[in-house]
Amino acid sequence: MLVAGIDYDLFFYNPNIHPVKEYDIRKQENIRFALEHGIKFIDADYDVDNWFARIKGLENEPERGERCTKCFDMRFERTALYAHENGYDTITSSLGISRWKDMNQINDCGERAAARYDSLIYWTYNWRKHGGSQRMIEISKREQFYQQEYCGCVYSLRDTNRHRRNQGRDRIKLGVTFYGKVENT
Repeated sequence: MLVAGIDYDLFFYNPNIHPVKEYDIRKQENIRFALEHGIKFIDADYDVDNWFARIKGLENEPERGERCTKCFDMRFERTALYAHENGYDTITSSLGISRWKDMNQINDCGERAAARYDSLIYWTYNWRKHGGSQRMIEISKREQFYQQEYCGCVYSLRDTNRHRRNQGRDRIKLGVTFYGKVENT
């Protein structure tokens, strides 16, 4: 987005990502990108106990269900609070680039969190349109980003591995698949 003339910082708050190995890989990818491109990286820490408390009772909800709404709400609330306390006027998220996510669900959560603060808006840009998904793949290959094979939470990992097993595929191997690189098994 710097090419587009938009100045931004990267706020990393992902208490949903499990196991911790996956969390560390994803966090380090964001740190690497921020350092390489001169972007401020804000680490909101790994608030995993709070995440599990918030999700309790929703462990068997499907992808795009109530569990995801609660997870997005938690993460956007923390983002909006940080933005408000630190003088930002706009927040957004890269969550919407994934075809596995419901754009309306994401935007509703982001708008709800931003609405708590008069001076804050949530930018509802549709990252999938106008070649956005293809651009994400191009950037991911250029940067050789880690290829995330599930949403991030332990329940998504469970369900994705179940689906893969039913399709005759191997379970997800953490930390081995990167865009633009040959898999090291």
